[in-house]
Amino acid sequence: MTIITPGSSPLSAARGRRRALRRTVQAVAVAGCCGLSAVACSSSTKSASTATTGGPGATTAPAPTKALAIVAGENFWGSIVSQLAGKAGKVTSVVTDPNADPHNYETSSDNARAFADAAYVVLNGAGYDAWADKLISGNPNKKRKVFTIADLLGKKEGDNPHFWYQPDYVTKIADQVTADLKSIDPADAAYFDAQRAAFDSASAPMRARLAAIKSKFAGTPVASTESIFEYLGDYLGLKVVSPPAFMQAVAEGNDPPAPSVGAFQDLLSKKQAKVLVYNRQTSTAVTTNIKKIATNQGIPIVGVTETIQPPGATFQEWFGAELLDLQNALNADTLSGGGSS
Repeated sequence: MTIITPGSSPLSAARGRRRALRRTVQAVAVAGCCGLSAVACSSSTKSASTATTGGPGATTAPAPTKALAIVAGENFWGSIVSQLAGKAGKVTSVVTDPNADPHNYETSSDNARAFADAAYVVLNGAGYDAWADKLISGNPNKKRKVFTIADLLGKKEGDNPHFWYQPDYVTKIADQVTADLKSIDPADAAYFDAQRAAFDSASAPMRARLAAIKSKFAGTPVASTESIFEYLGDYLGLKVVSPPAFMQAVAEGNDPPAPSVGAFQDLLSKKQAKVLVYNRQTSTAVTTNIKKIATNQGIPIVGVTETIQPPGATFQEWFGAELLDLQNALNADTLSGGGSS
């Protein structure tokens, strides 16, 4: 295991560029939409290749009878849905660019065609992918089922929308996706149940790491440049000490209040946080300076993102790698001989 070495994020972008992206999404009307095969061509997520449940006595469900056209707003949800649908679904993930801010994505005619053809659409909600609303209304499909995750969780715009960083939410969402798929395609219900079990098996190493971090490091003070880490920090029992006003402002693309900036700089200068979590996709001059202070103080930095990186990885591979970085950073004192084992 190696210690994370703080360094500059390769994905930093000027705050002006982030705001410039906030243009109104134009609805795209599509005539003569392409068929299901076209949707499949643009899929950027891995599809589970097995319907076999894990463990002793595992059984294999019958092969699926059809392949549903599915659209996910972001590729982390796309990966999860692709694993749950398996060969019974062809998933198109809309937001995949690691340099883009998913909040402000600009849609294309290809996106409109995918929405028009989709039997099932999965969106984050809570204002995170509001650009999808016009694609849905501009490309009506009476047979299309739309699942908005925020609605399931009782969240609304203004709430923290980074639901994928809350492991219990991910379980609840996976259950709902499986139920939806069975409702849309009841003939393949047994296949979807097997895929759900396979998803849990694939998630077992990630779950084990979550448990290990929580067991050893609960109560440890950590800082984050924005609210993206709050759900995971709470789940792990970590104490997020960065000023809430700072995190919220950065998450919304605004300048943090001056008092919150000063308070954040002060706590890092006094080494009151063991780790700094840094969102690579929302870098500004202010957050870059916060990162510089942490580096100068020898505080390990963990970079997180709002899209799967690399894009071809599964949700578990991506999230698991971030958890490993976090675990190494929290364990830095021990690994360097500065703390107890």
